[in-house]
Amino acid sequence: MNRQTPTDRLRRPIRDLRISVTDRCNFRCSYCMPKEIFGDDFAFMPKSELLTFEEIERLTRLFASIGVKKIRLTGGEPLLRKGMPDLVSRIMRVEGVEDVGLTTNGVLLGSHAQALRKAGLRRLNVSLDALDSELFGRLNGRGIDSALILKQIDRALETGFDVKVNMVVQKGVNESEILPMAAYFKQRGVTLRFIEFMDVGNDNGWSFKKVVTKKEIYERLRDVHELEAVEPDYFGEVASRYRYQGTDAEVGFITSVSESFCSSCTRARLSSNGIFYTCLFASQGFDLRALLRGGASDEEILAAIIGVWEARADRYSDERTEQTARNRKKINMSYIGG
Repeated sequence: MNRQTPTDRLRRPIRDLRISVTDRCNFRCSYCMPKEIFGDDFAFMPKSELLTFEEIERLTRLFASIGVKKIRLTGGEPLLRKGMPDLVSRIMRVEGVEDVGLTTNGVLLGSHAQALRKAGLRRLNVSLDALDSELFGRLNGRGIDSALILKQIDRALETGFDVKVNMVVQKGVNESEILPMAAYFKQRGVTLRFIEFMDVGNDNGWSFKKVVTKKEIYERLRDVHELEAVEPDYFGEVASRYRYQGTDAEVGFITSVSESFCSSCTRARLSSNGIFYTCLFASQGFDLRALLRGGASDEEILAAIIGVWEARADRYSDERTEQTARNRKKINMSYIGG
């Protein structure tokens, strides 16, 4: 059922689908799920509202038939969802899917790594915002030691995974960790990606003053390391990549604030309850679960997906100001996936 890949109003094709499998998380990071809002009594989605694995597989097959090649499984924390190896193996069998990755905070990684790899998963992104244990414990809101995450990363590497580490950098919070993180992961040959602090959702107190830009991070690194630019692997690659001279180790920058990449964005997002979003900073989405559970045919669901994508004109990062960031109601990152 392969069709021509639809493009949106800015001529961007659909190539990537990020699938959130749960809205729950065992961290309470201030830029995503601050514990002041997501407290112990917070009402997460009941299981009945989540897409089943069969529904996720069906939608993946439909998205793949119109050009989606890369799937990323996210959350919340995806490893809180039972049976993830089963979902991975289902998605790996979908015709047209060339790459499947998973983003995790790493806490549960060690106990799932073997089963996930056996299911076909090869790529992991692990979120880690500091090496300093006390600082990291404050940042994750649960007092979890960075040593635990580092141990899980080592276990994943030993299992054979390609691991990248994501660090969200906030001014006055964890800038001091830029160079220690770079040195640690360079030594291990693991790609570290610095992510500019973004105004995702409505609860993280974002402002331009809290952003450490790519330029600032790059200059700190260049004081210590010789870096050379690496060409993108494909159209729409998010990270600006650099290699430490004389090594195979890389560092990357995700620059949604200082250097928008809206013009090449090929990513769609599917929430854990089946809402289709065309932007990380979306205010609203399209309910695919209602079609699935209402008995719609594949052709009807495909027509809806194509119609939403072809109407897409999102370019929020191009248009961001302090005012839009403050006044625009956006879907929370824990719900839509990062």
